[in-house]
Amino acid sequence: MSNNQATVAYFSAEIGISPSLHTYSGGLGILAGDHIKAAADLKVNIVAVTLMYKEGYFKQRMDEDGNQTEIYPRFEPDPLLEKLNGGITLPLRGRDVHVQVWKYSFQGIHGNTIDILLLDTDVDDNEEDDKKITLRLYSGGKDHRILQEAVLGFGGIRALRKMGYQDFSTYHMNEGHCSFLTLELLNEFKGDEAEVIKRCHFTTHTPVAAGHDHFAVDRVKKLIGDLLPNGLKLPSMVLNSRVHMTELGLYFSRSANGVSNLHGAVARKQFPKFNIGHVTNGVFHRYWVGKIFREVFDDHLPGWREDPTRLLEVDSIPNEALLFARRSQKKFLLDYANSQTQRALANKTLTVGFARRAAEYKRARLIFHDRERLIHLAKGNKIQFIFAGKAHPRDDHGKEILKDIVLQARELLGDVKIVFLENYNMWLGNLITAGVDVWLNTPLRPNEASGTSGMKATLNGVPNLSILDGWWAEACQDGVNGWAIGNPDQASDAADADHLYRILEEQVIPMYYCNQAKWLSMIRESIKTGVQFTGTRMVQDYLKKYYK
Repeated sequence: MSNNQATVAYFSAEIGISPSLHTYSGGLGILAGDHIKAAADLKVNIVAVTLMYKEGYFKQRMDEDGNQTEIYPRFEPDPLLEKLNGGITLPLRGRDVHVQVWKYSFQGIHGNTIDILLLDTDVDDNEEDDKKITLRLYSGGKDHRILQEAVLGFGGIRALRKMGYQDFSTYHMNEGHCSFLTLELLNEFKGDEAEVIKRCHFTTHTPVAAGHDHFAVDRVKKLIGDLLPNGLKLPSMVLNSRVHMTELGLYFSRSANGVSNLHGAVARKQFPKFNIGHVTNGVFHRYWVGKIFREVFDDHLPGWREDPTRLLEVDSIPNEALLFARRSQKKFLLDYANSQTQRALANKTLTVGFARRAAEYKRARLIFHDRERLIHLAKGNKIQFIFAGKAHPRDDHGKEILKDIVLQARELLGDVKIVFLENYNMWLGNLITAGVDVWLNTPLRPNEASGTSGMKATLNGVPNLSILDGWWAEACQDGVNGWAIGNPDQASDAADADHLYRILEEQVIPMYYCNQAKWLSMIRESIKTGVQFTGTRMVQDYLKKYYK
């Protein structure tokens, strides 16, 4: 892509573009990577900007008692990334901080390339404290977060200019971590707010208040005062002397969106002063379809990689081919799980997967609500469970959730087979979503903004068993492509758990073991559902609604 062709600058604090590049922690980053990959396939002219975390997000280790520990293997960018000549400097904490720019190029299916610029303060000329600004993703306290977000926003715009990208029709902010870019644009346009607003679009991903950064004004001024535009009034973004990063981004944006229909409605209540629409998230189908399914689709539905709507013709694939793909993907997963855990998961047993970030609202422990009923369900080895997930290093409550799952698995040994697979990442996420028989998701509605892991499962013919939240509120055809847990208007742990056990006992388990024709229909309908939730469709929606 030549510099003068780029029309969209896509900013995100994390981008999950490759399992070997540890620049992501979870859903937000993987979504950003899928957005970029789908845009490359569609020949959209985008350049992306993020930070270069040489120690990335952490590698997770779990001991036998369920205690999470973190290690930070150092990533050497060369030769995976290209080191660009001529970095930039930013005045932070009253001194010049040097920023090196690296480039990763992703090539789409038709040869179109999207560049990702990664900003790195681990530079010899910097003081030790400054070298650490971009060292790790989501580490350190408020000061560190402000400094990282200043490098991303102010530094990102300067890096684009330095590399020859002069102007864009859209600066797309993926969450509030990027919002300082609006103030750098305000500097460029000499305080003309209308010129900034004309160019910016904002995506919010979280209905949970804790997901939106805000900092004391005095703290921001102390750390990045020299970067703030002269005479800046922060009318809408400062509440009780705090800079709210989401409001800052929204204030300077011509348009904004949530990431599902339901989340759009939630976001409008969260931020009533702003006009917020929605684009439901999607996943990059070429990556998330498992290896054996890719081969089956290549044989029977040629062209599906370029055009995922070809998968709507899944009914033309013979039963034997679909069942072979499902069994093969499951065998890959169970072989790996058994090699890691010595739990002897069985290929013929209904296998349910649950892999999420360890946040309370995701209710990872809902299946354990009534252990006697769970034991009754599993009698005769009828059902087994695979869990995965990480807790933020400083989230003690999240760590307790993971510990509880590991201890429950140990206590239920002999009655219910449950494994916890450590170090949940892109590679393991791919293995699990492609390999389980049923995908379980139990958030407390309406806290799941979208939930892309369930979309990945559908593309592999895995029905969802989920609360009607996020994307599943749009996708679910109860009893056709999966199942809906609970009453959306009367959510409670007890009621939702009771309904979950009843669905498993009365519908899922009998169908899996006694009605292969109906189960095959579920597999086909899941794949058709997945077509509506690809990155291709998502980027096309952004093009129509917001990138015009």
